Amino acid sequence: MAGQRLLIDPNFANWLILVKRLRVSGVDIPKLPPVDWVLITHAHMDHLNRPSLRRIIGHTRSLTGRAPGIILPGRTRDVVADLEFSRFVELDRWASVEIGELTVVHTPARHWGARVFKDKHRGFGGYCISGAGHSVYHSGDTAYFEGFREIGERLHPRIALLPIGAYHPESFRQVHASPEDALRGFQDLGAEVLVPMHYGTFRLSQEPMDEPVERLLAAARRAGNEDQMCVLKEGKTEFFRPDFLETEEFDGLGKAG
Repeated sequence: MAGQRLLIDPNFANWLILVKRLRVSGVDIPKLPPVDWVLITHAHMDHLNRPSLRRIIGHTRSLTGRAPGIILPGRTRDVVADLEFSRFVELDRWASVEIGELTVVHTPARHWGARVFKDKHRGFGGYCISGAGHSVYHSGDTAYFEGFREIGERLHPRIALLPIGAYHPESFRQVHASPEDALRGFQDLGAEVLVPMHYGTFRLSQEPMDEPVERLLAAARRAGNEDQMCVLKEGKTEFFRPDFLETEEFDGLGKAG
């Protein structure tokens, strides 16, 4: 976006302790372009993966001679302080930072940020990234909450990346959105495109791995939002120009010019 290459919660690990990755990454780190900034939504190990971060730093440095910067929630820097990022930015809720032409705002969520059981003081949330005609919201992990409406009213994101997995058993919905919850949050945001995420990669809960997308699309059809869904497959690239909707290039279901 606007000349900046961003990675959000990059995790290229094949294992999370005892949990095996079930789908390959869409791109390998050696094939990435140089990265300008890494954004971390919270310190959970499936979102803040230190080996992946270390490799991304080394890869970018090998291409450009410099390391990327990192943006994190408040009280999280110590988890990555020994990694050689070029710049560390911690943001509290609703705080922002300018990176080139872009403004990054740290947004609230309904989740928690502990790295281990005893450090629940850590921050967590998502990011709205805007500038040069773009506006993208990445919620991080979250359950449905009334904050979606406030985020929409304050920041007006056009593209929303929302989690749709890890919702079963029912108690998990206290901290993770079901597909129907994600669609409700999308409607509250008033965004124009929903890109689902956080499903089908690591078995973090009990629902079938292919169920989240099926339920999301079924709910979107019932609600009349089907054309606003953009379901991406691993390795698939979508380009969104600032005027992508006005030019009728976007027609839903992962098809965009």
